[in-house]
Amino acid sequence: MAEAPETPRKRTAYIALGSNLGDRIGWIEKACNEMDARGIKVKRTSSLWETEPMYVLDQDRFVNGACEVETTMEPLELLDALQDIENKLGRKKVIDKGPRNIDLDILLYDNLQVNHERLTIPHIGIPEREFVLRPLAELIPDKPIDPNRPWRLTADYLDALPPSKTPLTTMTPLSSHHPPIQALNPSRKTHVMAILNMTPDSFSDGGQNLPLPLDSNTITPSTTTTNGTTTDSTTDPSTALHHTITTLLDAGASMIDIGGQSTAPGTPEVPLAEELARVIPAIRLIRTRFPTTTTTTTTTTSSRPVLISVDTYRAAVASAAIEAGADIVNDVSGGSMDPAMLATVARLGATVCLMHMRGTPATMAGLAEYPAAEGGLIGGIARELVQRVRAAEEAGVRRWRIVLDPGLGFAKVGRQNVDVLRHLDELRAWPGLQGLPWLVGSSRKSFVGRVTGVPTPKERIWGTAATVAAAVQGGADVVRVHDVKEMAQVVAMADAIWRY
Repeated sequence: MAEAPETPRKRTAYIALGSNLGDRIGWIEKACNEMDARGIKVKRTSSLWETEPMYVLDQDRFVNGACEVETTMEPLELLDALQDIENKLGRKKVIDKGPRNIDLDILLYDNLQVNHERLTIPHIGIPEREFVLRPLAELIPDKPIDPNRPWRLTADYLDALPPSKTPLTTMTPLSSHHPPIQALNPSRKTHVMAILNMTPDSFSDGGQNLPLPLDSNTITPSTTTTNGTTTDSTTDPSTALHHTITTLLDAGASMIDIGGQSTAPGTPEVPLAEELARVIPAIRLIRTRFPTTTTTTTTTTSSRPVLISVDTYRAAVASAAIEAGADIVNDVSGGSMDPAMLATVARLGATVCLMHMRGTPATMAGLAEYPAAEGGLIGGIARELVQRVRAAEEAGVRRWRIVLDPGLGFAKVGRQNVDVLRHLDELRAWPGLQGLPWLVGSSRKSFVGRVTGVPTPKERIWGTAATVAAAVQGGADVVRVHDVKEMAQVVAMADAIWRY
């Protein structure tokens, strides 16, 4: 009786990723997708880091990262596959260490040492290259690089390097038509995300925006209010929405967050079909009126591309929204309420904002205990966000596609929200969360009303302004607001003070 063939052994390898031509992040993502398609499973990725060129200095800045892969290929076979991917993606090597659209190098392969004329493992350049060590240290800080020196870990090699003349920064892509967030760049500008609630029951502005029919271009005359200005609309919905978005952009917004399900405590969940009917027409109309590429001048289009975020915890809504033209998925549950969400985001290749929340919007208010023995408020939020990041990575979401939100008002009550703002810098520096960008949504929330004594949400502008300034000081990359004109001015001033 013939013996069954031996199952190929799965090995773990670490691959360096680099590009400095064209759509640098896009090339790296294509390379990762190619590896997955060839059975070289990308298990985890580092952040992507923008770095100055090394060796050949007269070239553009690089984007560098690293990934952990699982493979049954032997080292030279893996090398052949990676080089074939480079060739498929059009790499042409003109100058050694010169410009290239994609660069894939084997850094480590299990604990093996390889000395071959084509391949050396561990990669000989690891100890001297910050652009390799920094992403590698995100993945395996406590792993030795050299099997002959097991006491010296990846983090030790990184710590031994002299300070960089130009500090490295991470890069989080938002879309093909906007520059990425550079969360460690001290002079970066803060994004203002405008809230566009397509719901009748939001605590602050429910029913304010037009209902848009899925398959119709006409509606009955109505009015819409944006940032305190009421406009009569007797035309088609695309004209009304165009006016609304133009007003938000003119006021200083760079992102529009569209939601069709209220997450206020005690609000019933709407059916999937209803949420889709609320948000998808709006996204389609915005993308039609504000295309991602410059168009010829007409009366119906604009050359001002808009970043569109969809505020949903349903995978089906996220998928339909991205297909309709949205760029970002903003999930208040951090991917926990719909088991399909994280895998869906991974498949879509979209950037996702993972917010900290416990339970559901209906139960979260009773889940606001953060025992000191478990790290207290900040430690609890950080630990649980690390778990959500890990879950996203396990589902296939690239680390460079993750944004975090501390979840003000979600499983946090009263002054707990003030404490989060006070300690946002600690969250940014927490092990496992470093280098990721942060979104903060404090606008008009009840804790602002309690502190200021203002019961009406729409009148909490001054209190919200203070929280927005605190968010910028603490390192937020995006602030989510209702009152765009006022908060954009606060952000401009706060950036001038703390971002330089």
